[in-house]
Amino acid sequence: MAGEQTYDIKVDLHVHSISSGHAYSTIEECARGASANGLEAFAVTDHGPAIPGSGNIYHFWNLKVLPRRWHGVWVLRSAEVNILDTNGRLDLPDKVLESLDIVHAGLHPYTGYEGESVEENTAALIAALAHPLVDIIVHPDNPSYPVDMDRVVKAALREGKALEVNNSSFVYTRGGSEDNCREMARLLHDRKGLIAVGSDAHVATFAGEFSRAVEILRETDVAPQSVINYSVERLEAFLASRGKTLHLE
Repeated sequence: MAGEQTYDIKVDLHVHSISSGHAYSTIEECARGASANGLEAFAVTDHGPAIPGSGNIYHFWNLKVLPRRWHGVWVLRSAEVNILDTNGRLDLPDKVLESLDIVHAGLHPYTGYEGESVEENTAALIAALAHPLVDIIVHPDNPSYPVDMDRVVKAALREGKALEVNNSSFVYTRGGSEDNCREMARLLHDRKGLIAVGSDAHVATFAGEFSRAVEILRETDVAPQSVINYSVERLEAFLASRGKTLHLE
């Protein structure tokens, strides 16, 4: 029954550092916050360079210098890249994306993306899902970029990729996302699709804050087994299904 599932998500796949330009903690502070909040791992998902003030290509290329384990938690190398057009063009080259543990992609304002219709936004997300290096589409329920959710979910299923339930969407940003998110979660539940849960923390103390996202999961009876970041082991299994290996050493 809805509401009876137990959720204890141990990996936060969506955390920003000061390199995003509009976040306020260093990566080390994020590691401390993740550890204090009981996480096993977190992903550094700074925005791609199309976002004003965000890190340049060298920031993402050089993530290899980060400690793999910091303050008792695993540090995952990632990026929240921007989808730039309806063909799914991204703002980081494949050579950099190949060096990352996991790749998120999404639509954001002030990046040059000018999709103004459901058809354009849907095409952009479907094209990004088809990109072989993209693993997760972030906040596809954003009402600022309305989509045909049925088609987006079918594309995610076809590609074996995850769609995100973003906690921040229900707290600070992207107001009005709830109904779209419930629709997405129900479709994924009914079709046994994959969900990523992210705090979208822009301050270290919010790493691992999933409470509003979990409410959506409970309301739609999504099984914890559908959450790719429920644990490090489950994330490793998801990445293995994508032909990737998570090197934690």
